[in-house]
Amino acid sequence: MTDIDILRQLIKESVQVPFVNDYDKSKKKIKLTEPQHSNSSVTIYEMPDNVIIIKADMFKSPDTIFAGSRGECKRADFVIIADTNTKKVILCIEIKTAKGKEEEIIQQLNGARCFILYCREIGRTFWKQRDFLEGYEYRFVSVTHTGIDKKKTRIDRQPGVHDRPEKMLKISSPHHLFFNQLAGIAKK
Repeated sequence: MTDIDILRQLIKESVQVPFVNDYDKSKKKIKLTEPQHSNSSVTIYEMPDNVIIIKADMFKSPDTIFAGSRGECKRADFVIIADTNTKKVILCIEIKTAKGKEEEIIQQLNGARCFILYCREIGRTFWKQRDFLEGYEYRFVSVTHTGIDKKKTRIDRQPGVHDRPEKMLKISSPHHLFFNQLAGIAKK
């Protein structure tokens, strides 16, 4: 059983994002809609087959236990976990209609990573898979200005790979986003 198979059993179907039905089945895409603003969305094209997309902020806030003074109760909107032919990747994505405060976005992206670490321990403990979600590379993405008419996509690339929330890939006014672009997978 693959990690994605286990996650599909572990995660309720109601918090999984399905592929968008399209005329061209060979090019899978997903539409991520910001939970608080239904007119704010982003479409990601050329999704891999072996993937699960999770609405991470549907995980109830642990504020009944944690104080929340450092942002530990926050989570990003979505997590995409994919096992492609060339790379295993976990994308944590936060969507904002406007710019948003960078410190808060970093907290949300860190919270999504903590959610995945929690899932990893569930898989190891209850599915008895010692290497569950091992070998995956994290990527962190902030997508802003999603509620306005689409303009040319602007990408603010930090030096190096966007493998930490502090080095997130910043995208503004998204028009066409591609999975490999977000995952840091070079085109062949």
